[in-house]
Amino acid sequence: MYFVYLLRCSDGTLYTGCTNNLDRRLAAHNAGKGTKYTRSRRPVALVYWEQAADRSAALRRESAIKRLTRWQKLELIQNSPISAPEPPVFLQ
Repeated sequence: MYFVYLLRCSDGTLYTGCTNNLDRRLAAHNAGKGTKYTRSRRPVALVYWEQAADRSAALRRESAIKRLTRWQKLELIQNSPISAPEPPVFLQ
């Protein structure tokens, strides 16, 4: 199972990514071990996530979200019933 997610960075910008483990990826972003973009914009907060069937579907959805304008992304965050303040808990 894969997830597409949006993070709100400390400077107010939004970052879009995908992963198969949301908890681990969010921790990596906040530890400075995520992408170069989020490294200098910590802390980051998870503001949106959705499930994808597989990696390919997640990458396609990530690409589609990245093409949205900032305002469209904010609308997606605000209006989505699957947006959640806390990600699902994964057992490892």
